[in-house]
Amino acid sequence: MPKKTFESALSRLEQITAELEEGELSLEKSLKKFEEGIELVRFCSSRLEEARSRVDVLLEKSGHLETVPFDEKDRGDQTLS
Repeated sequence: MPKKTFESALSRLEQITAELEEGELSLEKSLKKFEEGIELVRFCSSRLEEARSRVDVLLEKSGHLETVPFDEKDRGDQTLS
């Protein structure tokens, strides 16, 4: 079995979302898919947090750059100083 990656988890989550939106599943199957989706969301969230931490460390080590919190409203258009 291949190692779970962020990309594979996100792809599976998109597939589950589509299946749930179709509305063709029984209640029991829908609940199982929902539970799987929640686990995938937790996995993806964890991986994103790890990546964010690594970026912060890299920026800190460079000396002349500082971290700038990402603001979704700005869509990442902030510049690093």
